[in-house]
Amino acid sequence: MSTPFAHRNLARLLLQAREALMVRTRPGLREHGLSDQQWRVLRVLGEHGTVETGRVAREATILGPSLTGVLARMERDGLVRRERDPADQRRTVVEATPKGLKMVQRLSHTVEAHYQWLEQSLGKQKLAQLYELLDQLIALEQP
Repeated sequence: MSTPFAHRNLARLLLQAREALMVRTRPGLREHGLSDQQWRVLRVLGEHGTVETGRVAREATILGPSLTGVLARMERDGLVRRERDPADQRRTVVEATPKGLKMVQRLSHTVEAHYQWLEQSLGKQKLAQLYELLDQLIALEQP
């Protein structure tokens, strides 16, 4: 039976690619008691410092209601600190604690080693092309 689809399922391929990448990263996260979502939050905070929660949700690709629970658990575990934005009391900002930043530092070595391996395996140019194509796809699909 043939299907009416002329193209491969790009959304499924992107999910499969993500899962393939996480196979190497996830065990290290679990050793440190982190979920994938918690790591994405810490990575955003490690890259940007104190961040408004809406931006964390966007950059970590976590829906707002889910982020609330993730941040509550991370705050309980001493990884992040939340407070009202001094410039706008209606907004909340979040930052990694020293414990959270230490975890980012420790895990970044493993993550960067994995990206180095990818770069060696695919080649620097292909990896750069992949990043560029993904950036273009994301920009193209923005409302």
